[in-house]
Amino acid sequence: MSKDILHRYLFDNADVRGEMVQLEKSYQEILSAHEYPFALQQLLGQLMAATSLLTATIKFSGDISVQLQGDGPVSLAVINGTNLQALRGVARWKGELADDASLTDLMGKGVMVITLTPDEGERYQGIVSLENESLAACLEEYFSQSEQLPTRITLFADGKQAAGMLLQVLPTQTDENEDFNHLMALTETIKQEELFTLDAEDILHRLYHQEEVRLFDPVDVTFKCTCSKERSAKALATLAQNEVETILAEEGKIEMGCEYCPAVYIFDSIDIAAIFAGNFESTTQQ
Repeated sequence: MSKDILHRYLFDNADVRGEMVQLEKSYQEILSAHEYPFALQQLLGQLMAATSLLTATIKFSGDISVQLQGDGPVSLAVINGTNLQALRGVARWKGELADDASLTDLMGKGVMVITLTPDEGERYQGIVSLENESLAACLEEYFSQSEQLPTRITLFADGKQAAGMLLQVLPTQTDENEDFNHLMALTETIKQEELFTLDAEDILHRLYHQEEVRLFDPVDVTFKCTCSKERSAKALATLAQNEVETILAEEGKIEMGCEYCPAVYIFDSIDIAAIFAGNFESTTQQ
């Protein structure tokens, strides 16, 4: 089966839609930037699957950010994505984390901030507290508050693969939806192993073989970092020139690593002089 794929589907006889995402390579690329503890690998995988699912719900060209902030050992976990399903992410933590640490164990008291930034139009931001026991439940609370749409989210991650499903009542449906409750009960029978190993058609058949389901063309999900040597140079330019030159004299070069990926950009004395002269142009990416 193909991994790193998002599927959308509709139920012809119910005002309900669904999404399913399965991640492997893109997930591993996010994890490659740091030696994350296992519990944080799981959280980032779930957050990545969730961001992909949320990105598929937006109807504009632009970006989405799903950020967890807390006062626990994990102070930050964030995934940024685009409407083209290009994702990147990072987390910050301190100390040792138990493999079976819960969301509350990791984040402590905190919030989830979801930011939608269209290429054209106004930015929107929604905030919900991290009071629920799972990331999926926190996201369901977000949809309940921001869009008043009954939504059920399922998320899995094991450090190697990540996957998720979203089931949601269509905006045109305002009454109590018995169809949604029925389909939600079916969806809740999905197992992690099934989402990791089966293709979309097999999963939908197993869950909804008595329903009429319309499956749309899949969309590729990719890891994409926006870092560059030019961006790192602009960051250096915000520092005091004498401080940068002191570091250069001591180290012989300046190395700047990206938080989101393993890339490291190296600047020598010629680069630094060009940066503060305002004429830096990078011809190579290191």
